[in-house]
Amino acid sequence: MNKKLLGEINKQIGLEFYSQHFYLSMAAYSAANDLPGFESWFLAQGQEEDFHAMRFYRYLNQRDEKVVITGFEDPPTEFSSVLDAFEKGLAHEKTVTDRINYLMSIAHEEKDYAAVNFLNWYVDEQVEEEDTFSTMIGKVKMVGDGMGLYELDKEAAARTFVPPAAE
Repeated sequence: MNKKLLGEINKQIGLEFYSQHFYLSMAAYSAANDLPGFESWFLAQGQEEDFHAMRFYRYLNQRDEKVVITGFEDPPTEFSSVLDAFEKGLAHEKTVTDRINYLMSIAHEEKDYAAVNFLNWYVDEQVEEEDTFSTMIGKVKMVGDGMGLYELDKEAAARTFVPPAAE
């Protein structure tokens, strides 16, 4: 594997673990504000991010490349509202999408078609991630505060993370 691509995938592993902590922080915010459904929703999102990181980890191992785990900055711990948390989540997912697209461009440049094939899964996943956050933002805006948010919190509690069967 090209060293540039290897280095960038290792950075991506760190970003995916950061994402897990970012959503864990949102879960903690939700719990502190008596919103257990949103807490559950963000915990499931965090599990998904851990899965993404480990999928990259396993891929590098399959390619007989060295995985390098490095630290990352602390995630934000304060949010002004559930809407603020979801909006920050969407902005973060757009950053992740940009990174996946960057990885894909390197893989194409290097004619690393195994990496292109592997990264296609993430391209599709990021479309889903952005859509999921956009949908939740729309719902939170629609219901506003009060009883509507209470009902949406109950709905959010139903979300779980189930790893894809092929993994």
